[in-house]
Amino acid sequence: MQTVKLNNGVEMPILGYGVFLVDPKECERCVSDAINVGYRMIDTAQAYYNEEGVGAAIKKSGIKRDEFFLVTKVWITNSGEEKAAKSIEESLKKLQTDYIDLLLIHQPFGDYYGTYRAMEKACKDGKARAIGVSNFFADRFVDLCNFVEIKIKKLL
Repeated sequence: MQTVKLNNGVEMPILGYGVFLVDPKECERCVSDAINVGYRMIDTAQAYYNEEGVGAAIKKSGIKRDEFFLVTKVWITNSGEEKAAKSIEESLKKLQTDYIDLLLIHQPFGDYYGTYRAMEKACKDGKARAIGVSNFFADRFVDLCNFVEIKIKKLL
């Protein structure tokens, strides 16, 4: 499997299975099918409402957790340091894991500075291996980069 190296040295597969618009009732089956054909990177988000299905499929697969690369995203309604920290804990429970491989801010709205601080803490506490952002406008990306401790690298 080809990978890309993130800023902190974490290797991320370049091909993964995304569950955007996968019905929560069908998610476990769909992810199980993806795992059976060889996918090991699974991309979900709080806003997809299907993290539970992803977690259940991974658990039932019988494959060691460290063979998977899990991505999830903090949604804008959970922005801010306190709300984001709580939502990260919820995501961990729903995904049935102790850590998330890549934790992202889903969109640049609300208190995304506070959200990023919560994600930095999750990273330092071993609850996330890597953190970053998605769907950010260039100006907000550059601005955020100037005020964070754990630096972000533009991949695309």
